[in-house]
Amino acid sequence: MTTLSMRERLLFPIGVMIAGLLSVALAYAAFTEDGGTNSAALVADAFLHGRLWVESCFDLDCASYNGQTYVAFPPFPGLAALPLVAINGMATSGFIVLTTLCFAMSLLVWNRIFRQLEVARADRSWLMLALGFSSPLFFVTIRGDGIWFFAQAIALLLTSLAIHEALAGRLVSAGVAIACAFLSRQMSIFYVPLLLVLSLRAEAPLVSAIPDRIIRAMKLGIPVAAAIGLYLLYNQARFGSLLESGYTYIDYPPGVLKDRLDAYGLWSLEYLPFNLYHALVQGFHARFEGFGNLELVGIDRFGTAFLVASPWLVMLFFTPINRRTVFAGLLVAGLITAMLFYHSNGYTQYNVQRYMLDWLPAALMMLAYAVPRHTTPLFPLSVLWGMALNAVTIATMTVVL
Repeated sequence: MTTLSMRERLLFPIGVMIAGLLSVALAYAAFTEDGGTNSAALVADAFLHGRLWVESCFDLDCASYNGQTYVAFPPFPGLAALPLVAINGMATSGFIVLTTLCFAMSLLVWNRIFRQLEVARADRSWLMLALGFSSPLFFVTIRGDGIWFFAQAIALLLTSLAIHEALAGRLVSAGVAIACAFLSRQMSIFYVPLLLVLSLRAEAPLVSAIPDRIIRAMKLGIPVAAAIGLYLLYNQARFGSLLESGYTYIDYPPGVLKDRLDAYGLWSLEYLPFNLYHALVQGFHARFEGFGNLELVGIDRFGTAFLVASPWLVMLFFTPINRRTVFAGLLVAGLITAMLFYHSNGYTQYNVQRYMLDWLPAALMMLAYAVPRHTTPLFPLSVLWGMALNAVTIATMTVVL
């Protein structure tokens, strides 16, 4: 046995050890969570009392309209919070427990997806570590006390479930899953074409058997159309317009987001340089202040570029070309491009660009084809890098706070 092979054999135990340490941090956060911080509880309380407006606001993203306050996000996170709020009231904690459950279920679903795609056990293990502990999924899980992160944890699980069901040919359940994901994160709607493609046999012609394609599209599309209709009616009931989500009525406190919205609105070309740097090249940035800039005070809240925090994504370059990977790649490219013009790149984040979770399921589909093509240890090493940065982030924030 060569020295190199011995080193390679040590990589997975190291990954398991780091994953264990991060899991301990996650468990600690779950059992020490304070209540009264997640606005999904306010939405759930409103639903329980037969109204859409909320009595208070736990975070920045509340909209004021006609003398009432509304949480500007889609409604599904509020529905998911109903059991907690029904038992403990709207100041309930327990959201990190729920995101931890979503985390575990997402890993289980992706294990099944990788098996569906016939990914070998060793590659599957590293892909699972990448998803769970070297991507933004870990961050949104441990920060489930905020509605932004809670919604993303739910949406990723539901999108993953939709992919699993589409691969199994169960388009009605895939449609229901992606419809619920859309009611958590609106960007999930763009997965519908990919799901339809995934439901076809890899060797089946894309344009053939038109009646079969129509039936498949209807099975997938009817739940999605119902969700879109529900969301439009939800907007109408709150803000008097089908297409008004409420973001334009958010009155941010003085700061970066308010300055941007007041000057340029929700979407603008002006945001491109900032978002592009933070998406692709911005490094992990611990902030030092005080005398001589020697006091560690935190980490840049605009986050770390996904190619720095999760460098294993460069394996996407080696994705073979087939119908599934082309559709997945177009989805990834489209969502990345769209978010470059958005007023926020995720905000209040550290070793992540958390909007990456919107396109990560499609990227994982591509990686399932790319990773088995290479036998070098570069993918495991890059996964370990991202896991180690997550551990450093948790340690740094523990010291600072």
